Amino acid sequence: MSTAEFRARPAAFQLRRLRNAMSTSVDHAPPPSPTEPHILDNAAWAALAGPHSHLAERVGRAARYPADVSPFTALEDPTDPRAWEDLATLVGPGAVTPVTAVQTVPVGWQVEQSGEGVQMIATALYAEPAPEAVRLGPADVPEILELIALTRPGPFLPRTVELGTYLGIRDHGRLIALAGERLRPPGWTEISAVCSHPDHRGRGLATRLVRAIAAGIRERGDTPFLHAAASNTHAIRLYESIGFTLRRRTRFALVRAPGGQLETQGRDGQEAGQPEEEA
Repeated sequence: MSTAEFRARPAAFQLRRLRNAMSTSVDHAPPPSPTEPHILDNAAWAALAGPHSHLAERVGRAARYPADVSPFTALEDPTDPRAWEDLATLVGPGAVTPVTAVQTVPVGWQVEQSGEGVQMIATALYAEPAPEAVRLGPADVPEILELIALTRPGPFLPRTVELGTYLGIRDHGRLIALAGERLRPPGWTEISAVCSHPDHRGRGLATRLVRAIAAGIRERGDTPFLHAAASNTHAIRLYESIGFTLRRRTRFALVRAPGGQLETQGRDGQEAGQPEEEA
């Protein structure tokens, strides 16, 4: 899919994809200091301004990933009107784009749709390499996209593999399970795209890949975290069972920039599905 085609997808697809990308428990992680925001409160911005700055399309206090890499758009400070002005410049008049960490929008902007997610961190996850796992790269993208289309774990685009390490498990040469890294705020790395082929579920393949990805994350000194849709209680329970703890609820929204013709910033690419249920 070309960048132009990707940006032209309908806004409804964008919300569904972002909901699945951001994709409860009574056992909460310790809260951050009340005087200092936690870096994960604005994880997309922290990644785009930090380890992923080489990928960032940025205007001042607003940034996003290229449309064929990730749907994420972020503001340095969502309460700063200047950041919204920069976002308007970045996306263009009348454009619709997904944003995270946003509670309200300035006058002139419209919230097209919004949804809730959860953010979970690895507090008791046992991490270990998976000897059967193979590193995936650009040459594997067509096969990855086939598995993503079948399992729908969340947004995965032609250049998503550039965000970090992606591991897969093959059966007689065929890719049957996948997991990898997405957002990378300093000191943290998000685990994403967790899925396994329906014909091979129940074997713990995705769990082994989550543990293997986490092992690599911890090896470089980062802490694993992930997102899921708040409504996806099945996935949340699975992640809790292997050592993830709810940190916070998140909000994501599709917003329309002031002015111009109605236009969608196509930050999507596939239809929505249940996020990363296979842990």
